[in-house]
Amino acid sequence: MTHISVKAVRAGLLTALVLLACTAPARAGAGHSAEDSWLMLTVSHGETPSSAEDGTMLRCDPPRGHRHAADACAELTAADGRIADIPARDAVCPMIFAPVTAHAHGTWRGQPVEYTETFSNTCLLTARTGSVFALDTP
Repeated sequence: MTHISVKAVRAGLLTALVLLACTAPARAGAGHSAEDSWLMLTVSHGETPSSAEDGTMLRCDPPRGHRHAADACAELTAADGRIADIPARDAVCPMIFAPVTAHAHGTWRGQPVEYTETFSNTCLLTARTGSVFALDTP
């Protein structure tokens, strides 16, 4: 019969715990809390951004606060939070001049975000910014 000392068992357990701690995968986005990715979004008619009180708060990680939050967060993730870098969608938009101004401010993974752009109409806004500013459509 083999006898194992308490000291040997403790050493083995300590070694196992250290190995588990070293091999555990790092948390995705380590160093960033869920509140690090949020944007206050507004769309106003005309060429002047509306006030933040009229906006919609988009939060990611998990997506919420926006009718199309999952899609908007996915598009922002692919563009690393840069709205201007969201790939334009193919769209056939009417040549109607009814300007709308999109404005976003907040943080994306701890980095400040500030975006304002005026589009000729809502069709061009949606084609250029995807789901991020799709605030009124179901």
